[in-house]
Amino acid sequence: MNSHNSSTENALHNYKAGLGVFTEKMPELAEQYNAFTQECFKEGTLSKKQKQLIALGISLYSQDEYCIIYHTKGCLDEGCSEQEVLETIGVTAAFGGGASMSQGVTLVQEAMSELNQLKQ
Repeated sequence: MNSHNSSTENALHNYKAGLGVFTEKMPELAEQYNAFTQECFKEGTLSKKQKQLIALGISLYSQDEYCIIYHTKGCLDEGCSEQEVLETIGVTAAFGGGASMSQGVTLVQEAMSELNQLKQ
């Protein structure tokens, strides 16, 4: 990995750092939250891949940039294709309009590009 961090890497680092500080100050709450989210995202009737696509759509709809990046990474980590991510953007834009579309065609595509470069 090169010494020049991408905006995606920086956002993921900032999220993890902030979560670490919160966990130090609120360990019981953080533990309960982490247990809850782990339960929500485990393999079930819906696959982990499907759950990451749903989370990406909700993140786009709610305009949560950290979650958009985090769940874009989650989608790629679970083997989602670019087409699956793009279709998720489209479905979300059907409900969230231009705001969801603008984040999808900028932030998501930038994150996918940067994350795919890190894998190489």
